[in-house]
Amino acid sequence: MIAYENILIEPVLSEKANIMREEGKYVFKVDPSATKIQIKEAVRRLFNVHPISCTVMVVGGKPKRQRYKAGYTSSWKKAIVRLPKNEKIGIFEGI
Repeated sequence: MIAYENILIEPVLSEKANIMREEGKYVFKVDPSATKIQIKEAVRRLFNVHPISCTVMVVGGKPKRQRYKAGYTSSWKKAIVRLPKNEKIGIFEGI
């Protein structure tokens, strides 16, 4: 079993993620081996909130070049966690 602190790697801070946050959806970069149930439990325990649902997707790596070598950035797993309307995660809100 993965420790709850190791499931959530970092929050995703982008324009789209900020718009989704207004709807009560929070976006995280998560451990590739984590399941939806583990992610919901980690959010529940770390932030003292009650997640309603969790959507998980794998974001593929983008093609990049460094001088004359072509390659790809690493793929990563993203989770969108939906909370009830009356709950918020304080670190996103600056509390």
